[in-house]
Amino acid sequence: MKKAISLFGLLASVMLAGCSAIAGNNANEQIGEQDGDRVVATTVALTEIMDALDIDLVGVPSSYKELPERYADAKEVGNPMIPDMEMLLSLKPTEVFSVTTLKYDLQEMFDDRGIDMTYANLESIDAMHEEILKIGEKYDRMEKAEAIVARFEEKAALIEKAIEGKEKPSVLILMGIPGSYLVATEQSYIGDLVKRAGGVNVITGEDVEFISSNTEYLQQTNPDVILRAAHGMPEQVIQMFDEEFRSNDVWKHFDAVKNGRVYDLEETLFGTTGNLAAAEALDELLKMLHEEK
Repeated sequence: MKKAISLFGLLASVMLAGCSAIAGNNANEQIGEQDGDRVVATTVALTEIMDALDIDLVGVPSSYKELPERYADAKEVGNPMIPDMEMLLSLKPTEVFSVTTLKYDLQEMFDDRGIDMTYANLESIDAMHEEILKIGEKYDRMEKAEAIVARFEEKAALIEKAIEGKEKPSVLILMGIPGSYLVATEQSYIGDLVKRAGGVNVITGEDVEFISSNTEYLQQTNPDVILRAAHGMPEQVIQMFDEEFRSNDVWKHFDAVKNGRVYDLEETLFGTTGNLAAAEALDELLKMLHEEK
């Protein structure tokens, strides 16, 4: 029993904890300008990419995560899923970046305000690299963009060599938000990481990133490894997962639980979209999937 569902539709109903208050409307016209460009990034992953590409921003997302120091004077434009439209308009941006996974939820809102959006595809590592190169070309940062991609490709080659000839464990990926969890498929960003780290997702043949499913169905897949990703309010979600695994007897019959192969993924490394922590995330997955110490 499973069905496709949008993680971001659920997240939009749960405001991220710890978000900073939205800044006032007196945006400094000079902050973040380069040759007349006034760029806004509405997610943390995009903000970090812009920093790596040496691109100034006039607007950044409100987040409990620490953003690059160079954007200390940029104005906060709210939660990525519920942006502050008045603030965005006040910044008079030349380009506003969001991600393709949020397009369905945001497009009408932006259209109503006459805001043209650029939706970056960060749904996989390859897609993210294409976007980085595209942005690098547009903003004359190709050397930096190519260097970012090259560094990851070097890491990917090392990972591929490290897992060569090793047995591929079956993996169940649970994506948790406060009060609920979904199952991540091969099409999700974390699903992409698992595949690159030598794991086999137990949920195959899906065209969507996430599905809802019950534990009875999941037990039939009997994964070697269970990965639990916490988003929205990480500490609260981990507690939710712990309670679910304690109170629901079905989990006790999973081999992954019996063998102590249930791992909580650090949110700063394992986001809902591609991000620049991908190389470090692969290192962590290598240890989890292949029991390296």
